Amino acid sequence: MKNISVSSDIIPVGEFKSGLAKYLKEIKNKRNSLIITQNGKPAGVLISPSEFDELRHTKIFIESISRGLSESEKGEVFSTSKLRRELQKTRTAKKG
Repeated sequence: MKNISVSSDIIPVGEFKSGLAKYLKEIKNKRNSLIITQNGKPAGVLISPSEFDELRHTKIFIESISRGLSESEKGEVFSTSKLRRELQKTRTAKKG
């Protein structure tokens, strides 16, 4: 995600409504985010679909790592032989 430019990436909702097509095109082409304000306060953020997907994948990845670290700290780990057996079960189940 690129840095936010206060002069060009923060706009009031009225300005956003009047230039909606322009801002959507700009988001798509430049992959920047746009902060939309209402009554001088942040009301929403518009990002490109690809940036949204990237953020979602990053969040899922971080959650997965966090879960793994937590399970490891609790001692919930597989030995190498048990891991191989579990993987083999999964592969066999997918084939059948």
